[in-house]
Amino acid sequence: MSATTAPESLRTYVVRTLGCQMNVHDSEHMAGMLEAAGYVRAPLGADGAPAAVADVVVINTCAVRENAAGKLYGNLGQLASIKREWPGMQIAVGGCLAQKDRAGIVERAPWVDVVFGTHNLDALPVLLERARHNERAEVEIAESLQVFPSTLPTRRESVFAGWVSISVGCNNTCTFCIVPHLRGKERDRRPGEILAEVQALVDQGAIEVTLLGQNVNSYGVEFGDRGAFAKLLRACGTVPGLERLRFTSPHPAAFTDDVIAAMAQTPVVMPQLHMPLQSGSDRVLRAMRRSYRAEKFLGILDRVRLAMPAAAITTDIIVGFPGETEDDFAQTLRVVESARFVSAYTFQYSPRPGTPAATLPDQVPKEVVQERYVRLAALQERISLEENRAQVGRTVEVLIAEESGRKDGASHRVSGRAADNRLVHLALPPDLLAPRGDLPAADAADPRLADVPDPRLPRPGDLVTVAVTHAAPHHLVADSATTGGAYAVRRTRAGDAWATRERTRAGLTPDEHTHAAPPAAGAPIALGLPTLRPR
Repeated sequence: MSATTAPESLRTYVVRTLGCQMNVHDSEHMAGMLEAAGYVRAPLGADGAPAAVADVVVINTCAVRENAAGKLYGNLGQLASIKREWPGMQIAVGGCLAQKDRAGIVERAPWVDVVFGTHNLDALPVLLERARHNERAEVEIAESLQVFPSTLPTRRESVFAGWVSISVGCNNTCTFCIVPHLRGKERDRRPGEILAEVQALVDQGAIEVTLLGQNVNSYGVEFGDRGAFAKLLRACGTVPGLERLRFTSPHPAAFTDDVIAAMAQTPVVMPQLHMPLQSGSDRVLRAMRRSYRAEKFLGILDRVRLAMPAAAITTDIIVGFPGETEDDFAQTLRVVESARFVSAYTFQYSPRPGTPAATLPDQVPKEVVQERYVRLAALQERISLEENRAQVGRTVEVLIAEESGRKDGASHRVSGRAADNRLVHLALPPDLLAPRGDLPAADAADPRLADVPDPRLPRPGDLVTVAVTHAAPHHLVADSATTGGAYAVRRTRAGDAWATRERTRAGLTPDEHTHAAPPAAGAPIALGLPTLRPR
C-alpha cells in the first residue's frame, strides 16, 4: 500500500503534542499527513479527549521543556497496557526528543512502532505501513530538512485562527538550548509562499494568523534581507479578510526599529509582544550566549510602548542557570520590576544533555533554584495582577475561543482573547440560552447550531465587545452584559465557518463539498508552492 492510499479499513489516529507552538503546528501537519493517507481522527468526547482507543497514537515530543523525557515515557507507559489489549494498535514518536534519542526510544520502550524526527515529518504514513508489514519497529531520522513542513497537508485544529511557519531552525548558539542541533540551521520560506498560505487560511474562514519561527524576526537572513520581517508584517496586513496578526517568538538581538514601526503602522498587527528575556543579569546573559544585555532589552520595550501604548508584553525567564549568584538573580528581579510584563513563563534551569550549559561548573543547587523560582513567581504574580487591574473599566473586543474556562458553564460565561492576547471570561446576557459545557461542540442541542441562532449568542470565531469588570493575575472578567453595560456581538466569517463545520459534524447539514469546491473548514489542506492570486 502506498502512503496516499487508504488502509484496508478506516484506521483511527490521535496526535498528542508535548511542547511549544512549533510542535503544535507540526502536529497539525502530522494529522494532515495521516488523513491524506486515509486515516480518520479518533472521535473526541466532551472533554476533548479521544472517546475510544485509536489505532494509531502519535506523540510529538519536546526536548526543551523540563522533564520532557519523563512526559514521553509516562505517556508510553500508559499506552503499553492499552496496546496489549488492542491488536494492531501502533505507537509513533516524533519531534525533538525523537530526533535526539533516536533508536534509544525503542530500546527503552520496545512496544513503540515508529520513531521519526523533526526533518522528515512526511515519512510518517510510510513508516507506519512499513512497521505493520515488517512487524518490527521502524526508526528513520533525517539529518537535514527533507520537505519544508508548510508544504505538507495540514489538519488545522481551529477554523478561525491558524499558525503559519515562516522559517524553521535557528542560527543562534544559546548554551542552554538544544534546538539548533535538533532542527538545524535557519531555513526561510519565500514571502510569496507565506502570503499565499495566509490567504488560504483566510479563504477558509480564519481571521487570526500567528507567524511562527524559532527567531521569527531574523526572517530573511537566508536570502540576505535584514528588513524582510518588517516587510512581511506590512504585506500580511494587505491580505483581505485578515483581522488579527501575531508572531512568536522574536529574539531581542534582532529586534529593530523597522519592526516596531511595522507593528504600529499595520492595523492588523495586534498590540502584543512575547519576547524572551531569559535573565536580567548581563553576566548570565553572556554565559548563555544571548547577544543582548538587560538595558537593550528594556530599551526595546520602551520603544514598543511608545509606538503602541496599549501593548501587552510577555516573556520567558530561566532561574538558576549555572553560576547564577544571588546578585545575578537580584538583577533579574530588577528587570522584571521595570519591564512590567503582563505574564512570564518562568522555568527552573535543568541540564539538557548535549548542550554546553550542561557541563558548565557551578551548577546551582536545586533547593536554591527552587527558592529563587518561588520569589520570582511571587513578584510576577503581583505585577500581573496590577497590570490586569489597570484594565478594569476598559472596553475590549474578544475573539471567542472553542475552549472554555473551567467555571464557564456554572458562571454563564464564554472565553476568548482580547486584542492584546489577554484571556477574558465574559458573561452573556442573563436571558440568553448558553451552550452546555457537558456537550461536545458538534451536538444538535447546542443553541449555537440552531437554524436561526440568537444573534446575541457568540460562536467561536465571533468578536464580542464588552467592558472589563474584574481582574485576576492570569485573566480578566467582563460581566458588563449582566448589568446592562457594554455587550455587542459581531458575527464573522470565522464564526460562520465554525458553525458550518459543527453542523456537519452533528449531522444537521450534509457534507456536500466536491473536488471542485474549496476545502471544508478544518479539513486537511495541501499547499505546494502557491502564489497570491491577482486581486
